[in-house]
Amino acid sequence: MTQNSPHKPTRSEILKPVELVGISAAMGLFVGLTILLATRNWALSSIALGITFIVALVVIAMLALGMKPDAAEKSDIDEQNHRGEDTAH
Repeated sequence: MTQNSPHKPTRSEILKPVELVGISAAMGLFVGLTILLATRNWALSSIALGITFIVALVVIAMLALGMKPDAAEKSDIDEQNHRGEDTAH
């Protein structure tokens, strides 16, 4: 890849954050509906939904950050670092 042609992200790379937020939302919705059906208390259900959504989002983000990059990602990171050094001077 030359310096004049920037990396064009694939569709799966673009939609990855949406998938992670969607998974967190589904987990929060499941817990919220379960508590709503069990207690019939809207306030408790919404609080549980919000807490579950935030905790799931943070846990998924931390797991995603903990993954090691593969060879293609490492070469892309190295390329971006070298391109940044050239423009910084």
